[in-house]
Amino acid sequence: MLIAHLSDLHLGYRAYHRLGPGGINLRERDVARAFRAAVDKLTTLRPQLIVVAGDVFHTVRPSNSAIADAFRQFARLSEALPETRIVLIAGDHDSPRSVESGSILKLFAEIPRITVMDQQARQVRFEDIDAAVLGIPHAAVGEDLYKKPDEAAGSNVLVMHGEHSQEKLRALHDYSGVSFDVGDLNAELWDYVALGHYHITEELRPNVWYAGAIERTSNNIWREAAEPKGFLTYDTASKAAQFHELETRPVIDLKPIFDANQRAAAELNAELRQRVAAVRGGIEGKIVRLMIQDIPRELFRELDHKLIREYKAQALHFQVDARRPQSGRIVAGERGRYQTLEQELENFVLHQWHPHTKDIDRNRVLDLARKYLQQAGEAG
Repeated sequence: MLIAHLSDLHLGYRAYHRLGPGGINLRERDVARAFRAAVDKLTTLRPQLIVVAGDVFHTVRPSNSAIADAFRQFARLSEALPETRIVLIAGDHDSPRSVESGSILKLFAEIPRITVMDQQARQVRFEDIDAAVLGIPHAAVGEDLYKKPDEAAGSNVLVMHGEHSQEKLRALHDYSGVSFDVGDLNAELWDYVALGHYHITEELRPNVWYAGAIERTSNNIWREAAEPKGFLTYDTASKAAQFHELETRPVIDLKPIFDANQRAAAELNAELRQRVAAVRGGIEGKIVRLMIQDIPRELFRELDHKLIREYKAQALHFQVDARRPQSGRIVAGERGRYQTLEQELENFVLHQWHPHTKDIDRNRVLDLARKYLQQAGEAG
């Protein structure tokens, strides 16, 4: 059986306040285009089972346009593949804090051959493809339900949205998943385990994979700038996984400039020009960052801001990430290691802050704080 594994679509994602025709945010349009391209590829591959391992939408309450476009694409997929079963589970971005609020994903269960699991873990048997799927949405991770495949089914698939504790992956998540250990999944009992939450494709076991996101929509897109976006297929007969890349808007994280406090403004401006000029094909329409380490406020003012404004006009987004000289604050328990102001901000918001209001979204607070920090740096 051929299984297609998608995750972290984040439909409705918006960024940078740049609009296209019809007033649609350009990044929202990018994500929608990536999903349409994925649907096109799926109709060609014709898998017997398609699973979407959570975070179908970027927010619990997506816009009407995002919902309508998603409904059209899933309906198109269902119509094009009448012998394929499609399973959607809810991720942390799809899961309302209050069960009474309901999930928008339930709407998609109205499309033929689409099964939705939004709150409770549930196992479904599909007789027509001789397979059983056990879905563990974000709200159900931790329930002791995902250890028992259906012995009568020809193929057993586990789909779950959660945060694995592997150190390499911990640097890539958005801090809102429920943690699990791959050893608890009993992977040897399943034909395939489809995971969602991390935005980079990653193999945990030969039959246990994170598919990654279809576009760059994480809290820190620079960490995934060089990583291709797409989805996986897995053949239960050959036990082989294959990655299918999707065309996405380029994200360029330029080589940082270090020790700026030891350089003159003219040298920094020359390096700025050189790094931008080295981008193959130019920066037109791309998302670009240049990090400058240890640059004092007075030296930042001497940068060629007219040139930077020109770069911002060319790119979809051009960010000069100016890092002030180290303040001398040491990370607790890590002698001799210093934190930048942005690192301190992230550590406080995500780990040390205990807000009185339970419904506060820490990730949104962090995004806003980073935005204000950047604006303060640009203002000098």
